[in-house]
Amino acid sequence: MEEVVIIVGAGPSGLATSACLNVLSIPNIILEREDCFASLWKKRTYDRLKLHLGKQFCQLPHIAYPEGTPTFISKAGFLRYLEDYVSHFQINPRYHRFVESASYDKVDKKWHIVAKNTVSDKSEVYLGKFLVVATGENSEGLIPNISGLDSFEGEFMHCTNYKNGKRFGDKQVLVVGCGNSGMEIAYDLWNHGAFTSIVVRNPVHVLTKEMVLLGMFWLKYIPRKVVDYVIVSLAKLVYGDLSSYGLPRPSLGPFYLKDVTRSSPVIDVGTIEKIKEGEIQVVPAITKIEGDYIYFSNGKTSQFDAIIFATGYKSTVLHWLKGVEHLFKEDGMPKKNFPNHWMGENGLYCAGFASRGLFGIARDAEHIANHIRDVEYASRRL
Repeated sequence: MEEVVIIVGAGPSGLATSACLNVLSIPNIILEREDCFASLWKKRTYDRLKLHLGKQFCQLPHIAYPEGTPTFISKAGFLRYLEDYVSHFQINPRYHRFVESASYDKVDKKWHIVAKNTVSDKSEVYLGKFLVVATGENSEGLIPNISGLDSFEGEFMHCTNYKNGKRFGDKQVLVVGCGNSGMEIAYDLWNHGAFTSIVVRNPVHVLTKEMVLLGMFWLKYIPRKVVDYVIVSLAKLVYGDLSSYGLPRPSLGPFYLKDVTRSSPVIDVGTIEKIKEGEIQVVPAITKIEGDYIYFSNGKTSQFDAIIFATGYKSTVLHWLKGVEHLFKEDGMPKKNFPNHWMGENGLYCAGFASRGLFGIARDAEHIANHIRDVEYASRRL
């Protein structure tokens, strides 16, 4: 089957790119391994999840949220928005297509994609002038290699498999990872009666969602260094010095770190209050595990019934995409930094790899669609 544009992945990145192409009347198809669009959001996120950024930074191209939508949107609200988005732009992904390989044929000047139809168990070959990788940064949950983890006698999981804390009531649960997911899951566990601890290895900025919203607005008009100074000052006023609770603040500003290292500040949902009250314990890095005993870098040892790993994700794009050293590094992330990360060679693009959430996804999608339009226009004039 020959197409103009082939998009791999029907998450928000793939949907946004398809919508932008549809607006420009450029034919495209989406290949999706799951049985639905936005499968990460529908199947592998916890129940209490809300978008941590204001709605104006979380909308996809060409459609805003309906009037009356709250500033900070729930998981259910975002999924309703995606349902309307897919319907409005008549996006029809081809589900159950597990892409096994993709490579560029320099003779045909086309991308050759082999995908297995997991329903019929047959392989399908697609040819396209352009290929958009929209599988994103969060393709597969990452669990670190910890000595003795295989001996742990309790339950352990990546946070993609965590829904809520109902079944962890009265249990000793360790959350590994103090990003936004880890902090929110720790709070959810506490709400459900679990005795919760969280591993914090590195300094972290803790902000309110209102501080982040204000900072992102100011960044349009004020230098980042000034915004960082003001936002950190506000955080000190609201939270005080958290270092005595095991949460030291980085020396560099939150928006600087986001731009340079891709690390996001923690947006507090109530976890910090519980840490201050001693209801949630902060512990340092794990050194090893023996049975249900976990050893920490401060020399202490504790028993736990379960471990939730909120330790991030990894890109799996290099499992199937071949000969693309010009665009991707060995870890499956773009070689070029934002804002020049999205375009490779021979009609290859990537959407959703900027570590800038839905705001970055919308930007990528528009750039990709407009560039494909320009290339197509130029080729017709030759």
